[in-house]
Amino acid sequence: MKQKLQTVALAAALLHISVGARAEGAAPAMPDLQQVMAKAGSMGSKLVALTEAYIDEQEPRNPINAMYRGDNRFNHSWPNWISKEFIAQGLAIDQRYKQALTQIDKTQLKGQDLYTYDIFANTLEQNTKFSQFPFELLPLNQFVFSPHNVFMQLASGKSAQPFNNAKDFDNFLRRSEAFVLWMEQAIENMRLGMKQGIVQPKAVVTSMLPQLKAQIVENAQESTLMQPLQAAGDKLSAAEKERLTKEYSEFITKRLTPVFKKTSEFLEKEYLPMARDSYGLGGLPKGKAWYELMIELNTTLPLTAEQLHQTGLSEVSRIHSEIKKVMQQVGFKGDLNQFFSFIKKDPQFYFSSEDEIIQAYQQVKSRMDQQVGKVFGVLPKADYVVQPYPESQAKSAPGASYIPAAADGSRPAVFFANTYNLRGQPKYGVETLSIHEAVPGHHLQLSLQNEVKGLPRIRSQTFYTVFAEGWALYAESLGKELGFFRDPYQYYGMLSAELFRAMRLVVDTGLHAKGWTREQSIQYMLDNSTMEESDVAAEVERYMVMPGQALSYKTGQLKIRELRTYAEQALGDKFDVKTFHNLVLLEGMLPMPLLERKIKEWVAQHSANI
Repeated sequence: MKQKLQTVALAAALLHISVGARAEGAAPAMPDLQQVMAKAGSMGSKLVALTEAYIDEQEPRNPINAMYRGDNRFNHSWPNWISKEFIAQGLAIDQRYKQALTQIDKTQLKGQDLYTYDIFANTLEQNTKFSQFPFELLPLNQFVFSPHNVFMQLASGKSAQPFNNAKDFDNFLRRSEAFVLWMEQAIENMRLGMKQGIVQPKAVVTSMLPQLKAQIVENAQESTLMQPLQAAGDKLSAAEKERLTKEYSEFITKRLTPVFKKTSEFLEKEYLPMARDSYGLGGLPKGKAWYELMIELNTTLPLTAEQLHQTGLSEVSRIHSEIKKVMQQVGFKGDLNQFFSFIKKDPQFYFSSEDEIIQAYQQVKSRMDQQVGKVFGVLPKADYVVQPYPESQAKSAPGASYIPAAADGSRPAVFFANTYNLRGQPKYGVETLSIHEAVPGHHLQLSLQNEVKGLPRIRSQTFYTVFAEGWALYAESLGKELGFFRDPYQYYGMLSAELFRAMRLVVDTGLHAKGWTREQSIQYMLDNSTMEESDVAAEVERYMVMPGQALSYKTGQLKIRELRTYAEQALGDKFDVKTFHNLVLLEGMLPMPLLERKIKEWVAQHSANI
């Protein structure tokens, strides 16, 4: 998700934030939008100039996203995006651009400008819709992309925050001071939420507490913030290291540890007793309308919770049937539940060490490098590396996640593999998870988007969860075309992963629209898959705090596959899969209705030339 609420399963969206935040001393002067458009020529140029001015205003307000794109101008900033002032400022900016957009005559636009117009108009309209709901009263949760977890990931030096010289370390110290103020604002907001009955579920609060307590250290040298300094080597002079060690130590002792302690005590003593016993958005004021908006955001399609729930049930049944075919292929004697039990218990399917997990993903990377050109005509320049999650975050992190490379090439992309629980990383899932998170999934798609030339930034920087996650799940289905899944158990891994995403449709809608409990949701997933209970519990709690995000995967995959089937049937032997993939990937993310329009326009034009 992006704009009012962003997800951060992906790099361009790592925080639950509103439409940006003001970076200290970095915000440009408010542009005169009439002059911006007057200086442009054609109507299309006026539109692009308007969107560029909008991005210029938003970039310093979104410093974390800017950093992940390789823009390091605001690395000192951690804005207070959950304050009333910040939110009001964002809405005022949007209103100015909505008014200016009325002066763009859409009838004079053509080609890519029409897509740009629709995307910009939709962005501004969604921000207005989101202002109806108090996201800022739920600032913290247990998931890996909660701001306190993102901050610690940055602090570890294993993420996008650079620590290459003294200025970098000074920047992060300033960012850290601002983070402390943000945490204090979060407590204030949660107190307000308690008064309004807008609070997190008890299970979410309980899962947060160990994360916060882990950052309460008696010795500053034990803090995650000291790790980049301890690993700095010759990046710092002796004098610089001495100064920074003193400043970081004082900050950790006097500011960071106290704010984590204060937040932990507040959650445990004040917030937890007031936390709710319900689990989905339906348990909050205006919860039904809130969830309907999250469905709209995450699918970009006019779908209801009931439609999505039924699609999930249907897909679970279909995938179970496919798994039964694998059972026959491997000669397994027994029913589906017995096969699940066999998969879960047999040691042949599990790694014996963390190093083996990382090595396995690196081997898949090497194999994919040799095969990916079979169905893709354009490949990204950026490479990626495989790393385990930082130890402090691994317990609550998903099985894997991906962070794109810096646009300037200064930092490779990172594929994080969770090595915390060896049973949570089965061997049969390695090919599928690598394809999803790296190539040809998120790494290929997001890297190409970062590297595309000629598109206005509103197109290259816009994030649609349904597109990104739908693409990554569609990419999994390309495994056989790319020479993977030859081992039936690896193919089972692909089916198991698809089953996981189908169950998400059932559980997400169950929690938020049907009143399902946490325990009911966990049991449904345990009954229908081989997932470990610890992983299922983490997933269900993720859905509880990220309503609707889990709907995007299967919805996007089904739509992209539907469009490919449509093009294949319409064009017959004239269909070229590389061209289809270029059309999907090379002009930025699109909401599903615009992607459908684009593919059908291409098919109509191509059919006329046959």
